[in-house]
Formats: sequence, structure tokens, C-alpha cells
Amino acid sequence: MNNWRDQALALAGIFQAATLVERLAKTGTAPQTQLETGVFSLFQLNPDHTDTVFGGAANLLPGLQVSRQLLQSRQHPEYTDCLRYALSILYLQRQLSKKSALLSIIGNRLQKAKAQAEHFAPTHENVFSNLASIYSDTLGTFRFRIQVLGDFNYLQQQRIANQIRSMLFAGIRAATLWRQLGGRRLHLLFQRKRLLHATNDWIAQLESTNH
Repeated sequence: MNNWRDQALALAGIFQAATLVERLAKTGTAPQTQLETGVFSLFQLNPDHTDTVFGGAANLLPGLQVSRQLLQSRQHPEYTDCLRYALSILYLQRQLSKKSALLSIIGNRLQKAKAQAEHFAPTHENVFSNLASIYSDTLGTFRFRIQVLGDFNYLQQQRIANQIRSMLFAGIRAATLWRQLGGRRLHLLFQRKRLLHATNDWIAQLESTNH
């Protein structure tokens, strides 16, 4: 039996990262706490539980809400780019999972980046710059590239470009977790009801603890 609750949480992590990529590309800004959650997840290399990857399930409430919208119905024009990024992230993560040498390079470099994040702050410019360079040096070498659409004025700013790459990286992290939990792309088609039910459970639980 797949743990649908854990899978739903990992899926929300993917959608949350994809939404952040879209917001950064189109508006040049994104909620600081959500960026922090994305960066934090990259440094959780041996987590005890699914929610510890994100510093607690509450940090994924925005992603769970997007997930619910997309699982409820496929017709969501406002999420077209977000969904495209999420599916691209899943595809890229599958390619990465076959390359053990790259995975160990990423692991080693993330260990160093973690020390840097502890010294500065998770959302310090130097940390984003470092994470973006890890992404470019590894995932950026694949033939398949994720095309990010947005406002050219934002996309050409190095600081924003670094944040976008860091959030794509966070999406890959969540996608790795999703696969480790038994998540498959076909589940988005054939197990939507189960994922939706689990997603609704999480949202109800988190909203009740917030009140």
C-alpha cells in the first residue's frame, strides 16, 4: 500500500516550487517563507519523515492548495505554466536518477552549501548563487532544459535567475522524494482521487491547527 498522505505532501512540494518559479519569472518576487522552505528542503539529505524535508507540513500549505486545484480538474488556465514546470521537473528528476556520479557530486556540493546557509541565512544571495551554480553545473548539462517563461526584465537579473534555478532545484528534491515514496507520473492520471483525498486531509488538518 502506497502511503498516499506522504505522496501528497511530496507532490505539494513539487507544485509549490513550480509556483515559485512562475512567480519569480513573472513578478520578480516570491514569498520569503516559501523560498526558505525550498532552500531548507535541499539540505535534508537523510530525513526521518516526509514532512521533516520541508520543516513541517504547515510550510507546504500553499503547495497543497495548488495541488488540490490541479487534482480536482485539469482545466486551470492560470496554472498552465506551473503544471508544465512540475511535469518538466518530474522528467528531469528521472533523468538525474540514472546518473549516480552526478548525484554524488550534487550531494557533496549541497553539504558545503548547507554550511554556507548556516553561516549567512537560507535565503541569502550567496546561498542562492551557490545553489544555482550547482544546478547549472549538473542538471543544466542535460539535453532537456526547462524553459522558464516570464518578464525578460526579471529573467535577465542574475539575482532572480539564481532564485529561479534554486527553486527548480527544490522541485527536483521534492520529485526525488515523491519517487522514493512510490510516486509515479501515472498516479497523476489514475490515482488522482486518492491523492486528492490525501491532499484534502492535509489541508483540513493544517487549517484546523491554524485556527
